[in-house]
Amino acid sequence: MNLVKIGQNGSSVRLRLMLASATMLFVELALIRWAGANVVHLSYFSNFILLGSFLGIGIGIGFLIPAERGHWLKRWTPIPLVLLVVLVREYPVQVRQSSDQVLYFTAVKTTGLPEWVTLPVIFLLTAVIMAGIGKITADLFRQLPSLDAYRYDLLGSLTGSVSFAVLSWLRAPSVVWGVLAAVALLILGGRRNTLLHGIPLTVMVAVLFVETTTAGILWSPYYKIQLKTSPTSTRTHYISANGVPHQSTAPLPVLMRENSPYRQAYDQTPHNPHKRVLVIGAGNGNDVAVALAYQAEHVDAVEIDPRLQQIGAQLHPAQPYDDPRVHVHIDDGRAFLERSNTKYDLIILALPDSLTLVAGASNLRLESYLFTQQAFEAARDHLAPGGAFAMYNYYRKSWLVDRFAGTLDHVYGHAPCMTTFNKNAAVLVAGMTPADQSCRQSWQPSGAVPAAASDDHPFPYLLHRTIPTLYLGALGAILLVTLLSVRLTGVRIRSTFRYTDMFLLGAAFMLLETKNVIGFALYFGTTWLVNALVFIGVLLAVLGAVEVRRRLRRVNQMALQLLLFTSLAAAWLVPAHAVLSLPFAARLASAIALAFAPIFCANLIFSDRLALAPDPTSAFGANLLGALTGGALEYLALVTGYQAILLVVATLYLGAGVAMRFAGRGPGGQATRVPDETAGSKA
Repeated sequence: MNLVKIGQNGSSVRLRLMLASATMLFVELALIRWAGANVVHLSYFSNFILLGSFLGIGIGIGFLIPAERGHWLKRWTPIPLVLLVVLVREYPVQVRQSSDQVLYFTAVKTTGLPEWVTLPVIFLLTAVIMAGIGKITADLFRQLPSLDAYRYDLLGSLTGSVSFAVLSWLRAPSVVWGVLAAVALLILGGRRNTLLHGIPLTVMVAVLFVETTTAGILWSPYYKIQLKTSPTSTRTHYISANGVPHQSTAPLPVLMRENSPYRQAYDQTPHNPHKRVLVIGAGNGNDVAVALAYQAEHVDAVEIDPRLQQIGAQLHPAQPYDDPRVHVHIDDGRAFLERSNTKYDLIILALPDSLTLVAGASNLRLESYLFTQQAFEAARDHLAPGGAFAMYNYYRKSWLVDRFAGTLDHVYGHAPCMTTFNKNAAVLVAGMTPADQSCRQSWQPSGAVPAAASDDHPFPYLLHRTIPTLYLGALGAILLVTLLSVRLTGVRIRSTFRYTDMFLLGAAFMLLETKNVIGFALYFGTTWLVNALVFIGVLLAVLGAVEVRRRLRRVNQMALQLLLFTSLAAAWLVPAHAVLSLPFAARLASAIALAFAPIFCANLIFSDRLALAPDPTSAFGANLLGALTGGALEYLALVTGYQAILLVVATLYLGAGVAMRFAGRGPGGQATRVPDETAGSKA
């Protein structure tokens, strides 16, 4: 009877641990999306909330707060959550961010509290929220053997990641996210805390319900979209994304006015037949409507955001998406070029604005891989004889125009046409040969031409290879808050050194995960689906390593480390262009092997270390705080490029191996083994 009861309690703990881990990841992803949609500045700093989450999880999971303390975090978790939601909704912040080092496409005007007040408060509230959920997770984690607990923690993380991916696919509004999080927290809080948790969670859901039911508010997998009708014309609609003016539908006569930027690609290529046209960044359909007006016979309209295309299909006065000559592709523009063999008379890069980052990447924006030298070369290779390439945007700075125009000059062998408009807008048109373009004015550099962005360094909006002062200040403040948090909880820094290896493993893993997100974004597109699949793949690779470790009585650390460094060397030596040149199936197989082999090996090492740790929750907490440091180290890519990040990863793993030896856990170490069946009870 006692054995049956213990088994039943174990099953309950496992299910609750899965729910806690799923809630932790789900809330983290929801906060990144929702806060970035409402506080413009956070659209460019998704890592800001990510690092706050890691700090909170590291505190709550047990590294900073011992098992017998911190129970108030569990009881009061919904309070900081509702405070964060109310703060952001009642005091909406729009930040005008300007810098001589990096460009932001931000709000037209500044509103709300100062950024130096809002951003630290959001960071701290995020840390407290995640610390509460982390404490719930840690208390459940301690009731199971370490690898068993880690297994169900990973299964929960997978559930949370898949759940949020499904909601993105369904374009669910924020109130749905809030309801799911509230229900999970109520279950985890237990009956004794139903009233204490229920009141603030109800307030949170009510605030999100008001946001969701506000006229004109829509959600896409990337943005919170606000749709407004022009007060002077019911045929014109203004579209804002994450609080920034983004697009507007316009009647065809307006689009076709003399000197309109939409006409320049056609007016400056008079001998081009314009029969086959590719529009990348088709959006609501303005460029598609103009292509049809110039008698295009076939138009491929590529748009990454399905909601923006849907708005155009429903509301554009010219109804371009109803025309049978138009073929819609909801896809990343660079990925479409890599998969297509079609030749076009004209390719238009149509106003792909930078309004958000790819989740999990330090400074990679949705369209970054459209503006590299390799992307311009890929577009050129898709042009028919006599064809032309055109791009336009509100570039803000003359050096950015010079960067793009200089890259086109290099790729096509001659200067492109350049037409400027108000508000620093410019149109660049490059024919396959000088005879294929007819310029009113050719591009002439305004000064020193910045180097082209590349697939390894895809930062077109960064003037020089440097980490901007704004980033350094924010990251320095985050690391300072982390150290203060350690001291305020009564933990001596020196006492944490016994898990230095776990700390280094966490930092290396975070960088490796980022490198994989970047790689898959290049190979298969920066779409939300690709991003979600990478995170799910990472979790599956980690889970696979745990399952293998559970079935092994002994682990040869030296052999594992040799496999790890061999797989890292392979990822370093294989150039991106070699993978890109492969057919889709071979490219997918190569990308999976290069990305997940190091993760699998690294997590076999991690799982073995966790299984033998005298205090597995503290070891796990050290690993999470290492991940926070790895998140800060991601910004090194702004200087080195992403391929060099693998060298940093290898250095961190080497340091972890050395630290294991000093802890008596390296190859040949004499550490006493803690049986897997009791390891979880030692915390």
